[in-house]
Amino acid sequence: MTEAKKDTPAPAPDAWTKWVALSTTLLAVCAAFATLKGGSFSTKTQLATVSASNKWAYYQAKSLKETARDTESTIIKVIEAGTPAPEAKAIARKAIDKADEEIKRYKGEKAEIMKDAVYLDAEAAYSQARGGNFGLAIMFLQIAIMLSAIAALMKKQSFWIVGLCAGAIGVGFLTYAWPLYEKFNPPPVAPVHAEAPKAAK
Repeated sequence: MTEAKKDTPAPAPDAWTKWVALSTTLLAVCAAFATLKGGSFSTKTQLATVSASNKWAYYQAKSLKETARDTESTIIKVIEAGTPAPEAKAIARKAIDKADEEIKRYKGEKAEIMKDAVYLDAEAAYSQARGGNFGLAIMFLQIAIMLSAIAALMKKQSFWIVGLCAGAIGVGFLTYAWPLYEKFNPPPVAPVHAEAPKAAK
């Protein structure tokens, strides 16, 4: 009896456990790819956000300069109106024309800066939304990997099936975020700049 027990072969592993190992490997590859692409879009979001903030700060600086020149022009116009001397009026008019020219230049520069700032804001929002889909893909793929591991340890095929369902959802988000997202959500288009007017010497 003892020898018969020793010669009894070990029970063969369930055939489905081999597929668990294969599917888990594929899910891990998809999760790694989604992590890589999601990190890339996270970096793009941060860079675009910082660049947009810098552009809006630059826009504000131009607005302050425009306001200062506008105030200067208004004061000189008042002085011009109360000055009877022709020479003084001529000097005042020259200063007014120079201030008005600078105001016009600042307005044009502000318009171009605003184009860049709005584009960068849109680029940041686009990258954040697209990166969010990669984040959802990572979440579902990790759940699928966890359930597959539990299925292999506990020999419960039901956990593996649920894990495959979660993995399918994760792959769906990955497919949408990577090759299909631009088709349904075109990225923002970079603005075209007009030739900037030359600064007055």
